[in-house]
Amino acid sequence: MARFTLVIGNKAYSSWSLRAWLGTRLAGADVEEVVVPLDRPETRAAIAAHSPSGKVPVLKGDGVTVWESLAILDHLARLFPDAGLWPNHTAARAHALAVSAEMHAGFAALRRHMPMDLKQDHPGAGRTDAVAADIARIVQIWQDCRARFGKDGPFLFGRPGIADAMYAPVVMRFRGYAVALDPVCQGYADAILALPAIQAWIAEAKTEPWVIDAP
Repeated sequence: MARFTLVIGNKAYSSWSLRAWLGTRLAGADVEEVVVPLDRPETRAAIAAHSPSGKVPVLKGDGVTVWESLAILDHLARLFPDAGLWPNHTAARAHALAVSAEMHAGFAALRRHMPMDLKQDHPGAGRTDAVAADIARIVQIWQDCRARFGKDGPFLFGRPGIADAMYAPVVMRFRGYAVALDPVCQGYADAILALPAIQAWIAEAKTEPWVIDAP
């Protein structure tokens, strides 16, 4: 029996589920997945059986239930310290926490107008002024992290960690909506897309039978 159970939504659409799921892979956790299809009559009850918030993702294991993506990622970092999900250096760790929290709490326009959809691409869609401002801020974050903390690898803080899990769905959005990136940001996006775990997530998303017209 797996040590943990991770309850997630459709891999094609659930960006928050992707964040927690990628964290379990980066941590090397032994996890059983439970996928609850979203936007169906039975969805609410199915999620409520696992989550006190009525939302996914939810991580259960060792007698503990954690039901929020960033909390799940931090929980994994504490359980698997050797995985290096947070940077070791104090300044880098503080910066990683700040940009992760900013992703968690912000970018509402990007979420609303460019939802993650791994079933089909939407090049050029969703380009409002507010979305453009969100994209510009994300580009600034990526460039800054790569310049200041990314010298030991291709990810935001060198090796892959929580900050990358938080921004991985944005990479999916930028690819699906054909957002042009500068070489630094495109290199970072390519590194995320090359992760075996991300390749597996995308492949599984494309084979899911459920389709949501407006995710």
